[in-house]
Amino acid sequence: MPIDKMLGLRRPRLERVTVEKLQVATPDGLTIAAYAWGNPQGREIVFMHGYSQCYLSWRRQIEDLDLADEFRMVAYDLRGHGGSSQPVDRELYKHDKVWADDLKAVIDAAGMKKPVLVAWSYAGRIVADYVKAYGQDGIAGVNYVAASTKADRKFMGPGIKYVIEMASDDIATSVRAARMFVHACFAGRPAGEEMDTTLGYTQLVPAKIRSAMMERTRDTGDVLPQLKVPVLASHGSMDRIFLAAASRHVAEVTPGAKLSIYDGVGHTPFFEDPNRFNRELAEFVRAT
Repeated sequence: MPIDKMLGLRRPRLERVTVEKLQVATPDGLTIAAYAWGNPQGREIVFMHGYSQCYLSWRRQIEDLDLADEFRMVAYDLRGHGGSSQPVDRELYKHDKVWADDLKAVIDAAGMKKPVLVAWSYAGRIVADYVKAYGQDGIAGVNYVAASTKADRKFMGPGIKYVIEMASDDIATSVRAARMFVHACFAGRPAGEEMDTTLGYTQLVPAKIRSAMMERTRDTGDVLPQLKVPVLASHGSMDRIFLAAASRHVAEVTPGAKLSIYDGVGHTPFFEDPNRFNRELAEFVRAT
């Protein structure tokens, strides 16, 4: 509980969210763009986006005044994405440890002590990378969101083909696949401006980087049964990228994990049903 509430004090109600940009150095010399906001004394949350996305994926969480009033939050652009360094050397993306190091560097740079990790899609792998490299003592819990945790075709939806085609070195193929991927992320069709924004940052990631990321094929599902922190698995019932069975698997094999299925929602429950997502996230973080 924030110290002001413990003392019975009331903080002024936020009227707008102020986001601070952090430039975070990684051990291998890259720069990670991170974005911090919220209550400096609140419980901590780190948002981790998916393949070929950026921190703006979480814009409906960033603009939520209730979340910002209660929690200290950071979202960051994965290496090769958004405002982070984008070297095309494949070796800088293939190894599990670099993804763990990036997350650790962001947590440290933000001065966080024990955040809850919110891991969407590809970022489910990064949770495993972090736990294997640094253990679980530094995290308070994990909210897997439509996450990739196990390399199994039975968890992959028809839209996964666009993920593969986006890594093509043929520009026409890659551009078309990116457009189809963005459409496949939603059960419905967002308003034109929202769709344009999402497609815009999706296209920021070079195909060579996408291709290098695809080489990380090792199964990370062995981490789930070892998790001792609270876990929430959130998933849309109409997800066409990773089927809801992926989160059901997380709930089945992870001790004490809770499952939340969003009926009629696609790969982005935090965007398609932000009110419910933000409420459930807040409840989960408070309970950790």
